[in-house]
Amino acid sequence: MKKAYKALAVLALAVGAFLIFGAWMWGLPRGTFVDGVNVSGMSRTQAVACVREQKIARLKGNKLVIYAGQCTYSYTYPEFNFCDDLPELVGSIKRNGQYFSQTSVYLNGAERIARGICAAVSCEPVEPYAIFNKTGAPFTYVEGRDGVTADPSALLGDINSSLNGGFDGVTLRTQVRARKKSMDVVKRETSLLYSFTTYFDSSNATRSSNIALACSKINGLVLGAGCTFSFNSTVGPRTAANGFLPAKIISGGQFVEGVGGGVCQVSTTIYNAALLSGMDITEYHPHSLKVSYVAPSRDAMVSGTYFDLKFTNTRQTPVYVRMSCSRGAVTCSIYGLPDGVERSFVSRVTGSIPQPEDIVEEGEEGIISRGTEGTISEGYLVEERNGVRNQKLIRRDRYAAAPTVRRQPSPSSPADAPEI
Repeated sequence: MKKAYKALAVLALAVGAFLIFGAWMWGLPRGTFVDGVNVSGMSRTQAVACVREQKIARLKGNKLVIYAGQCTYSYTYPEFNFCDDLPELVGSIKRNGQYFSQTSVYLNGAERIARGICAAVSCEPVEPYAIFNKTGAPFTYVEGRDGVTADPSALLGDINSSLNGGFDGVTLRTQVRARKKSMDVVKRETSLLYSFTTYFDSSNATRSSNIALACSKINGLVLGAGCTFSFNSTVGPRTAANGFLPAKIISGGQFVEGVGGGVCQVSTTIYNAALLSGMDITEYHPHSLKVSYVAPSRDAMVSGTYFDLKFTNTRQTPVYVRMSCSRGAVTCSIYGLPDGVERSFVSRVTGSIPQPEDIVEEGEEGIISRGTEGTISEGYLVEERNGVRNQKLIRRDRYAAAPTVRRQPSPSSPADAPEI
């Protein structure tokens, strides 16, 4: 009995398989159309192949074109292809009629392609900026450009719409990322804050050389927000090895020969420009003797590594230091963002110190150094904002008096007296 049941089960499976196979092999009813293709009398396998062949023919006649800025990207079959449910649809046909498959056209590697196209077009905005020049015009201004962004997901959607629509050209949709800063702001941040000039004897070759060398080491300096300038660190040691020459310096209350003479005129020029530009002067030193190139209480002496000139940029934006030296004039110009304050300096002499008696040395007659009376002075910084004027004392100075040092021959001794 069990054997009979098993035989019937096997027969049922065979008949089922035969019917399924036959359904695919026997011809479809007359008047059957799939996706507009007449498949009457065809086996289901033939019908699927025939309809797909027609789809491929239509795809070969189309082109996907993507326009992205100055670039154009084109794709043809089989770079794009399709998928459908034809086997399931044809297998379910029982009677004649019009049947339509679910077909989807896709671009191979679409996500990668979309990302690549968007990356090629996208760019970050470049803010306008200024290039600080050591010579010629102080700044060269660059306009910058707006940025561009493109969304790969949006491009994928447009590609799919084109492929499964009328193969219309796809134009990449972009968004502008505007610059945050205007050129007017850049130019305002590079305004001339103050320019100060002192004068020297250009015929003094060694002193002129020292002044020019020190200027060249400072010229073009950009001092960032919150940063501090050090004259000694920037210029370096005033030594022969560093290119400086012997010239008059003040030492021991007298003008004597020393390497680097004239450099203090550069530090003094910078001091005045920095002070009047609103820099925070954190270190300065007066000379022991009054100098000729600025009024009392306007000088800033530097010497060795112990006496320095320092100032800090307290602004939120950089400042730019330009030095020039020619035809007996040294100028320091400082550029940056104005703070709305107009500044000036008042020098007042409040007293004097008598000149000592001359110092006479033996030797060939002549003046070694001319003396001067001493000076007691005060320096005031005047600041004016919105019509309100404020004057404050910022320094008191005492410049020593110096004797005239001269030589004269020693008196003749009796032994050297001429014979009569």
